[in-house]
Amino acid sequence: MSDMDTNYVALPSVEEQAKDMGLRNFLMGIYQKMALGLVLTGAMAWAVANTPAITHLLYDFRGDIRAGYTPLGWIFAFAPLGLSFMSGMFMNRLNAAVSGAFYWVFVAVMGVSLSSIFLVYTGISIANIFFITAATFGVVSLIGYTTKVNMTGWGGFFSVAVLGMIIAGLANAFFFKSGIMMMAMSAIGVLLFSALIAYQTQSLKQMYYAVGQASANHRAALTYIGAISLYVSFINLFLSLLQLFGGRR
Repeated sequence: MSDMDTNYVALPSVEEQAKDMGLRNFLMGIYQKMALGLVLTGAMAWAVANTPAITHLLYDFRGDIRAGYTPLGWIFAFAPLGLSFMSGMFMNRLNAAVSGAFYWVFVAVMGVSLSSIFLVYTGISIANIFFITAATFGVVSLIGYTTKVNMTGWGGFFSVAVLGMIIAGLANAFFFKSGIMMMAMSAIGVLLFSALIAYQTQSLKQMYYAVGQASANHRAALTYIGAISLYVSFINLFLSLLQLFGGRR
């Protein structure tokens, strides 16, 4: 989701951008879709975790302790990753209906995938980490919006870094199973995804000015592209913080 580079377009001054209601409305549309996506994900995760008939379809239990995934559980565990790689196929069509349908399916599937956090961590811990994540997101996104540093060329670094995190995470989950490695990756993840959110916010400004007088359908599709990018970074930042500071049951 970090490959949002566009050909660099000279931006108006910060003062001019602050007055640009079109840009503000564009970004507000993105943030609103992202927020609604997070609400749907959280509701799905909580509902699945609190419906025993469903949890036993997804997870193996030893008594009341989750011991692993069932075959169906493994499918949902990896479904968000697979959909992430497929997202360009749907999002790049720049059709609001297609992009919107993909986005809402994606966040719902993510909710099923994340239901396990309610079985591992306490509810108060999840809530606290969520609000910390939201505050962090707000700060770094504001930095990305207001900074005069041109971050356009950082996209390649973020793409490689995120791919490296995915590979390292899978290797640790299946082979090394190291708690120390998991904590180190979580700490790196906090820094990586915080920086990525700032980069994505600036890239969305670039996108807005690059498309110019696009059609309403085109702009609506772009808001879904922005929403899914920020949503994925938010979720990864949240999970990194949860692994570092979350209180387990």
